[in-house]
Amino acid sequence: MIQVSIPLIPAADGVLLIPADHVTELLRRLAADWLYSTDSGEMSGDPRTVLDLAGVLDQVADQIDVECIGLASGTRH
Repeated sequence: MIQVSIPLIPAADGVLLIPADHVTELLRRLAADWLYSTDSGEMSGDPRTVLDLAGVLDQVADQIDVECIGLASGTRH
């Protein structure tokens, strides 16, 4: 089981924010943990479904990275 520490940043309006790089790292580590647990037999379930779900988490992480890069470089579409 993975353990992750994620910093919370309070915004001026009291909303708690999580840095995007921590979110993408969490998504990728979760996907990798699922794959490892399935491969090692620690987690039961359909391996194809786990592979597909892990792929979706990686795609979401990639999309967050792309959006952040676009915002940082001023080229958001």
